[in-house]
Amino acid sequence: MIRSLVFTTQGRLHSKDIEMFLMPTLLSDTNLFLWVDLESPTAEETKYVLEDVFHFHPLSIEDCVTASPSPKVEEYSPKEGDWFAPYLFLVIHAVDYSRKDGVFATSELSLFLGKNFLVTYHDGPLRSVSQTEERAVKAITNIARAPDRVAHTLLDSIVDNYKPALDELSLEIAELEQQALQDPSHHILNKIIQVKREVLHLRQIIGPQREVLARFARGEFKLIRAHLVPYYRDIYDTLFHISELAQGYADTLTSILHVFLNMSSNRTSEVVKLLTMITVITTPMMLVGTWYGMNFKNMPEVDWTQGYLAAFAVTLLSTLAIWWYFRKKKWF
Repeated sequence: MIRSLVFTTQGRLHSKDIEMFLMPTLLSDTNLFLWVDLESPTAEETKYVLEDVFHFHPLSIEDCVTASPSPKVEEYSPKEGDWFAPYLFLVIHAVDYSRKDGVFATSELSLFLGKNFLVTYHDGPLRSVSQTEERAVKAITNIARAPDRVAHTLLDSIVDNYKPALDELSLEIAELEQQALQDPSHHILNKIIQVKREVLHLRQIIGPQREVLARFARGEFKLIRAHLVPYYRDIYDTLFHISELAQGYADTLTSILHVFLNMSSNRTSEVVKLLTMITVITTPMMLVGTWYGMNFKNMPEVDWTQGYLAAFAVTLLSTLAIWWYFRKKKWF
């Protein structure tokens, strides 16, 4: 699906969902800004927009249509024989966390940012794109006056949408901490390891994106006007804070895992302690019973009239003595 929006340099909507053959004409008008959004496009739509209309570099087109394992930003300047205008190619990842599955889902957004155009490419709907489009159409804060302003709004929305995922993750970790203390079962151990793996996945997503946004924050690209660099720096600061939170979650999960292992060790120790006490308490019974169970012929005690009562008394007294000793030591 292709959506197209044309704005004036004042950020007002000029036209919407134009015919594709009109795009080259609009691109030649320096008083207009064209935003083309490709959402799950067909191969023919992708080829027409990226190759036939904008003539983007083949490498950036390849990176756009194939899944990229990590975020990236590259600056393309036309050489001899190239038809495209200078542009930035950016790959960024949005995240969503499901407490039910305990898994971070990532959505990739590719941006082609030029002087008077912006092309976005993504598989499936993205909340950040729809929110930015709504704000641009309503002319909220005139964000659609230039492509670098819209790109900033998109990136800011993507980073802001990390927060609900982190809130869900925080609740999940808090519940795991309680469960690890109350019921340190094998199921909880698996859950701790799974969430810890997902936090590591989150950090692997955030790390490269910090490097990408750091380049914007330093003002490395000419297509990002100087007065907008502080706004990009603010996005970088937010992502840095999110990275610190992810590190804190990882540390918390490590602590929970240690608590779980200690609780499991304590439970094992309690079981061993109980079995040991039972063994020691029943030792007199076993000794006396074993001794008099030999049934040798020359055992005077066997023929003794009070032998049974004497053996019973010895067994009972020694058992009570051991029990009293354990109570005195507060072992149970």
